[in-house]
Amino acid sequence: MRLTKEVTDILSYYESDNPGTKRNLASILMRGKLGGTGRLLILPVDQGFEHGPARSFAVNPESYDPHYHFSLAIDAGLSAYAAPLGMIEAGASHFAGAVPLILKVNSSNSLSPDHLSPSQAITASVGDALRLGCSAIGFTIYPGSEMAYEMIEDIREMALEAKSKGLAVVIWSYPRGGEISKEGETAIDVVSYGAHMAALLGAHIIKVKPPTNFLENKDAKKVYLEQNIKIDTLAQRVAHVKQVCFNGKRIVVFSGGGNKSIESVYEEAREIRAGGGNGSIIGRNSFQRPKDEALKMLAEIINIYS
Repeated sequence: MRLTKEVTDILSYYESDNPGTKRNLASILMRGKLGGTGRLLILPVDQGFEHGPARSFAVNPESYDPHYHFSLAIDAGLSAYAAPLGMIEAGASHFAGAVPLILKVNSSNSLSPDHLSPSQAITASVGDALRLGCSAIGFTIYPGSEMAYEMIEDIREMALEAKSKGLAVVIWSYPRGGEISKEGETAIDVVSYGAHMAALLGAHIIKVKPPTNFLENKDAKKVYLEQNIKIDTLAQRVAHVKQVCFNGKRIVVFSGGGNKSIESVYEEAREIRAGGGNGSIIGRNSFQRPKDEALKMLAEIINIYS
């Protein structure tokens, strides 16, 4: 596998990592139709755990089958497929080597009351990721939650183990809970703060929600106004999130969110690309569509990022 200059440059930013970890990170960056560009398009399928099976898969019953998601990621030429333990176990052998895998090692569920202190249970291990041939582990943190410190301590330990064994680390950073308002969960100051925290925790790939131009924290708002930080367009906000992640030296991908029109998905991808983001991690907007429609949509997103 001959690395492109773009990928070689990205790997150079991770100065403390061993060859095994860099090799696994490179396997994600070099795979699929965006391989070598420095951009990523990842399929995440943890929504059955997070939201429930019917809410996630009933609209496209084929997607109840774990093999469906492996096939979708492979047929679309995606960079990686991310899912919880059971979903990966259900296809890891059959599809071994066909697509880089990210094992989601913690999850929440919508049956548990967690209004002020959202958290996630650890549901898999670094050992599971190695056993299943994964390239990385994925872990969610909720900055702002009363459980945030515990989650931060958990990923610190798991990231140390993962890196020592040659795996890359992906952190979903979703501020919520505590005194953060619902609108504040996607505020530019809050999203960028969460992204920066993920970088400080040693994430190789950081996943955040596309930020809005709302400013949640009054002290942060004062700085944004005084320093004239541009946040009017999504492209400007993406550029700011990349900037706070070590001045662009960390990989940042943006979630696709709930079901939306195809044109909205495309426009969001255009703005992410214009802002210098590394790509998208799109679940429900992919697997909740018929497969032919999903493949066409994903092909167009790849064209936008190419």
